[in-house]
Amino acid sequence: MTADKVKAVETQGATAAGRPVDARRRTLAVADAIPAKLWRRYRAAMFEVYSICAMAVFGILAVIAKAWAYSAFDVKVTRAVQTFHAGWFDALMRAVTWIGFLPQGALIAAGIPLFLYALGLKWEMVVTCASVLGSSALGLGLKVLIARPRPSADLVTVIKQLGDNSFPSGHVLFFTTLFGFALFLAYTLLKHSWRRTLLLVLLLGLVGMIGPSRIYVGQHWASDVVAAYLLGSVWLALSVLVYRWGARRGMTGRNDAEAAR
Repeated sequence: MTADKVKAVETQGATAAGRPVDARRRTLAVADAIPAKLWRRYRAAMFEVYSICAMAVFGILAVIAKAWAYSAFDVKVTRAVQTFHAGWFDALMRAVTWIGFLPQGALIAAGIPLFLYALGLKWEMVVTCASVLGSSALGLGLKVLIARPRPSADLVTVIKQLGDNSFPSGHVLFFTTLFGFALFLAYTLLKHSWRRTLLLVLLLGLVGMIGPSRIYVGQHWASDVVAAYLLGSVWLALSVLVYRWGARRGMTGRNDAEAAR
């Protein structure tokens, strides 16, 4: 057998041997794509259901806030929260609510996107900015539209009286969209470690504590806080969907399959 024939036989054999491997890879790729596609459909359906329910409840709360300055439920919840007088609890509530005021709130809102940009996460920076600015504008517009007054000092303890409107809570909306999206990014982009776990707990704690803190200092009613959580969670979910839409189209500039799903 000549050298050319030997080479041809070896090439055919290598091709034949490679076909089962290539076919298996294609099969695995298809099998992996099917559950991912089904999961996206399920997630989209759950988002639609939650969004409808959340916005329906938000609409009811908005109508109530427009018609009445407060309800008996609001007063009862505020008085119950304000019965906690432990020094550590008072300091914690005041510290958490302080974060959302100017100038520290603006510095944090600008610092997180700048930090993402410095890390090369430009798409993450864009979505973060759009999410925070959009939710803030929406919250301000609703405050003007609903025009609900702040809690009165003759009903509950008010640590400091504010001059603007009460519904919905801007602090809660700000924390839910900014720290909530930062929580999503940390969960999807960072590797498992105790530092990642600590960061997730911190961000989740900030989002969870801001609502009670606004009630504790007497600057929002419970219905203001609940409405802001509902609106903020829907806005946050929309931000995540936009981010994943861009990730699937390569806007992250990297092969980030996990974030795109």
